[in-house]
Amino acid sequence: MKGSKIVEVFKDGNIVIPLYFLKRYKEFNVSMDEFICLMYLYNLGNMIVFDPKKFSNDLNMDLMSIMGYIDSLSEKKLIRVEVIKNEKGIMEETLILDDFYNKLSLITMDEVVSEENRNVEDSTIFEVIQKEFGRTLSPMEFEISKAWLDNGMDEDLIKEAIKEASFNGVSNLRYIDRILYEWGKNNIKTVQDVEKNRNKRRVEKEKIDDDVDLDIVDWNWFDE
Repeated sequence: MKGSKIVEVFKDGNIVIPLYFLKRYKEFNVSMDEFICLMYLYNLGNMIVFDPKKFSNDLNMDLMSIMGYIDSLSEKKLIRVEVIKNEKGIMEETLILDDFYNKLSLITMDEVVSEENRNVEDSTIFEVIQKEFGRTLSPMEFEISKAWLDNGMDEDLIKEAIKEASFNGVSNLRYIDRILYEWGKNNIKTVQDVEKNRNKRRVEKEKIDDDVDLDIVDWNWFDE
């Protein structure tokens, strides 16, 4: 089908092509002509009485081309032709687009999964951990890290736990997970909470040190 004929089809109002389909028609492994035919059938509904002469007139295409496109779309498992009894009890050839919808569903699902993975991979959390460990995360470590984000944990808090583990000389994701778990138990949800907790423990330690009797500490028990 020439470009001018495609324009004529649009002007006649016989076909409406959603922009989503138009952007992805190559993913259906069809030519533009076949795609136009497929979208025409899509506009007619899921189950269409097989009427190639009507298709030919509506699309301003010769009958042989229509038959060729139908065969090709059927071979590519985007449509199928079945003989079905109509409301009057008469058997008639019917075009069914279930396979097209299934293909569209798979493409959409793949896009969603790819987008989710892309968002996860773009997260600085994974970059920080891999940089700190000096290696790529294992699948199990990736899932543990992803779970923190999925549970809505503050990214800065996760980074702080990574620093804590590094300070203690531990490059182990389970150790970091334990730190985050203990912080959660103590209602520590932000980096500010971590600092407050550290300051509190520092003050308590200093208080304990001040209460120690230095005379007892310095006493030479062996001489006694």
